[in-house]
Amino acid sequence: MMNNLKLDILAIGAHPDDVELSCAGVLAKEAANGKITGILDLTRGELGTRGTADIRDQEAAAAAKILGVSVRENLGFRDGFFINDEQHQLEIIKIIRKYKPEIVLCNAIYDRHPDHGMGSELTSKSCFLSGLRKIETKLEGQIQEAWRPKHVYHYIQWQDMEPDILIDITGHLDTKIKSVAAYSSQFYDPNSKEPETPISNKNFFDSIKYRAANLGRYLGTEHAEGFKSERYPGVNSIFDLK
Repeated sequence: MMNNLKLDILAIGAHPDDVELSCAGVLAKEAANGKITGILDLTRGELGTRGTADIRDQEAAAAAKILGVSVRENLGFRDGFFINDEQHQLEIIKIIRKYKPEIVLCNAIYDRHPDHGMGSELTSKSCFLSGLRKIETKLEGQIQEAWRPKHVYHYIQWQDMEPDILIDITGHLDTKIKSVAAYSSQFYDPNSKEPETPISNKNFFDSIKYRAANLGRYLGTEHAEGFKSERYPGVNSIFDLK
């Protein structure tokens, strides 16, 4: 049976937990406002130092429930080795055409982890190609209609960068933190016997809160998340600006 679920927002990440760390506040806020949201993970994060792919599958499912997303899928690309080529583009195009999101949120344009920049390039190109009618894809044996998201925004990850857009997430930071904490194998746990990583210490976990607070400061709100835009953002009225 063909899918009939249409998403308002599809957040795409190279690894399970990319989305939670970077744009879960927006997803939680918009889900609470009645928008239909979803997550697409490109890999299972199987090369991560801590945990296993199976554990991260379970953690991703738990985080999705916390965020109230309507769907979460994983394309099973090779962690650390996927590239921006036709084969990978077509798999993402199938998902875009399946759920027809108005907005796509995706990996940082560049970052410490090379998969993040690669995920950014791959997703961005796939979003454009998805709108070309002469690229044929099939879902459950039926040809899919072309679909191009109206907006593609890149969230901020490990590397600090100047955002083009700030989104107020005041009132939803706790939900974001709970979704990140669902990945107990990856982040701060004083009782863990696993090797330390750059993201497993308390400083990193606390940085989620103080980054949101710092970005919120620019808006005059409690918390915000920042994004880079592929085109000039605009508003209907100068009075819409904070």
